[in-house]
Amino acid sequence: MVYKVIIFGSGCAGSSAAIYTARADLEPLVLEGHEPGGQLSITTDVENYPGFPEGIQGPELVERMKKQAQRFGANYKMEVAKEADLSKRPFKISTEKATYETESLIVASGASAILLGLPSEKELIGYGVSTCATCDGFFFRDKKIMVVGGGDTAMEEALFLTKFAEKVTVVHRRDELRASRIMADRALNHEKIEFIWDSVLTDILDPQKKSVEAVKLKNVKSGEETTLDVQGVFIAIGHKPNTGIFESQLDLDQGYIVIHDGSKTNVEGVFAAGDVHDRIYKQAVTAAGAGCQAAIDAEKFLDELEQTDSTAQAGAEAGAAHP
Repeated sequence: MVYKVIIFGSGCAGSSAAIYTARADLEPLVLEGHEPGGQLSITTDVENYPGFPEGIQGPELVERMKKQAQRFGANYKMEVAKEADLSKRPFKISTEKATYETESLIVASGASAILLGLPSEKELIGYGVSTCATCDGFFFRDKKIMVVGGGDTAMEEALFLTKFAEKVTVVHRRDELRASRIMADRALNHEKIEFIWDSVLTDILDPQKKSVEAVKLKNVKSGEETTLDVQGVFIAIGHKPNTGIFESQLDLDQGYIVIHDGSKTNVEGVFAAGDVHDRIYKQAVTAAGAGCQAAIDAEKFLDELEQTDSTAQAGAEAGAAHP
């Protein structure tokens, strides 16, 4: 069969798109991807998503969205897209299990935060380790926080966290920042921000207690190892959009999909939503809104396609009746 719409990703953007397209009777197929539920699936308390005054757990929020989409007929499959042929319609999408065809495609595969690769870091994500100050900063009021990184993102995170933290310590592997001059100056001159230079984070304590209590650092020049008491760690070394299979087919800017006129890409019938194109906001609510936009754009595209096909068929039938 040829699907009317396939959606890559099952986070806020993907499931919002699924809700809208399913309610439009488009029977979307949702390929959940390598991070089912997106980054919210590894988040604990979510307090800034509208409609939940007491907050909600990240996994519960994405599961509710999924069930809502399924209620209207969305079909979720725990598969990862491995290849995509966008050279002609219907587009061909191949996973590790099957090959699917579709008249339209919504790419909502998100962007994965780049992590340090420490076992303790992975175990403590959502328990004191975060990749989003805007999302989680509120939970660290009057605490000592560490930010890892030296670019604009790290400086933005550190400056934002000063609203809540007792102290913010930035650790950077070099002896100068990579951030723009204005961002670097703001951070360097802030009374709540301190810097540890030429150092890397080697471990986070304590996974067994499911909380951040301290970090281990190593000076890359001297080799000296130290331990610093902190109650939160924010990793701010960048994000990687999950767009690898589209590198030669969609217009990308540093891996992010370039969109225009709403959610449209350079390929007619292909739309993008959420962190896969958003390098600025990266919030659950903005991703959900982008999923709505992509769904409406896809529905409009399919309506126009159907009208074009109907007109062509009528013309062909008229020609056959009057040779």
